[in-house]
Amino acid sequence: MTETVLANAKLVLPGESFLGSVVIRGGRIAAIGQGGAIPAGAMDCEGDMIIPGLIELHTDNLERHIQPRPKVDWPHANAIIAHDGELASVGITTVFDALRVGSIVTNDRAQYGAYARALATEILQMRARGALRISHFLHLRAEVCSETLLEEMEEFGDSDRIGIVSLMDHTPGQRQFRDISKLRDYVVGKHGMSDEDFADHVASQQALRDRLGARHEAAAVENARRYGATLASHDDTTAEHVATSAAHGVRLAEFPTTVEAAQACHDHGIAVMMGAPNLIRGGSHSGNVAASDLAQMDLLDILSSDYVPGALLSGAFLLAELWDDLPRGIATVTAAPARAVGLRDRGRIEEGARADLIRIRRIEGSPIVRGVWVNGARVG
Repeated sequence: MTETVLANAKLVLPGESFLGSVVIRGGRIAAIGQGGAIPAGAMDCEGDMIIPGLIELHTDNLERHIQPRPKVDWPHANAIIAHDGELASVGITTVFDALRVGSIVTNDRAQYGAYARALATEILQMRARGALRISHFLHLRAEVCSETLLEEMEEFGDSDRIGIVSLMDHTPGQRQFRDISKLRDYVVGKHGMSDEDFADHVASQQALRDRLGARHEAAAVENARRYGATLASHDDTTAEHVATSAAHGVRLAEFPTTVEAAQACHDHGIAVMMGAPNLIRGGSHSGNVAASDLAQMDLLDILSSDYVPGALLSGAFLLAELWDDLPRGIATVTAAPARAVGLRDRGRIEEGARADLIRIRRIEGSPIVRGVWVNGARVG
């Protein structure tokens, strides 16, 4: 059996870090040692950090590769491989690829079609053929303000590696777009709507939510149970939103928009995930609560790269500095996301765990990935 030894490294374990070595055997962490000794045949890590591979629960990055320009549909196999390689290059070893389910097909101005089932099949086929470097699961973003959510979710089953179902509600006037002017800026800029078109769009979306929203929300919760997936909320804004989420069995809150909602999540035992770009930029681009504020209040548990894969690692180190606690900062992108979705085999450096590891060196304060191992095999 092939053995790899990473020696003379600063190991970051739950609650502690020290100079030591890791033995990888059979895709697992076989042993952990302390001290800077470099056994014969070992890789000298020259004092670099070894941390668990990063776990990404919510990323739109694949969409950028599928559609690199407006109205350009890039060959999907090439896009999936590029997406996979980009994530590996920044230390992400497990990803939950976010795919929207729930479409609008009758409104000419707000029309968007179904794509999730076909793209999910392509991802899973690429995985089965050994074409991907890292571990891929699916994250279905269930848009309750839509026309086709029920039909689209029925196309998936418990064999589709669905790890997360998130309850998405982008109805104008609530949650992320509680401030209609922020929605106007986004929609008018993206779709070139006139003021009259925008008013019609808002009215039609609100009517659609009134007609189908409750039915869709209940179906999404039930389908998450059918898949065996973790249920997540999205953009909770009030304590009432969080109480509803808790009643549904939500375990993960994606991007709560206010301190009130984040505090309510913790009161209900729901893990709070915020975007690393929000943390790095110093605030939300939508005008919602700053991730750094939640971190300082001890209301932030997990980071997501959201739309910038490289932000995940940088964000973890920013939190480590803010809290003056390296293991805690690293846990927000490793152990905490693993725990939130029930992945017990990864996210920590401990004997018997899956050998998903990355080697990090800080250069002028920035963390640089110098090696990536997935299930014991080097992929970067």
